[in-house]
Amino acid sequence: MVRALINCPKTAKKGEIIEIKTLISHVMETGYRADSVGKVVPRDILRRFTCRYAGEQIFSADLYPAIAANPFISFTTVATASGTLSFTWDGDNGFTQTETVAIIVT
Repeated sequence: MVRALINCPKTAKKGEIIEIKTLISHVMETGYRADSVGKVVPRDILRRFTCRYAGEQIFSADLYPAIAANPFISFTTVATASGTLSFTWDGDNGFTQTETVAIIVT
């Protein structure tokens, strides 16, 4: 498991627009680079990021080899109800990581 950082408010007022920021530690190897002996380093990238709020998908992004290592993703949503935000990163070689945070909406 790699390190993921999530910056999301713990509380919000109903109808408030909240900003969510995520950063995950990942090398994002493109598969085009050669190592010190000339052998191509196998591709190892994150391909998809998805965020669900109370089970409903609210944001997703497809990622490609040109994305930077340790991808930072920032987006906004409207606080509608208390619940859980679930963040999932899927990548090559069967990589998947899911993190969750709770939000209380008043």
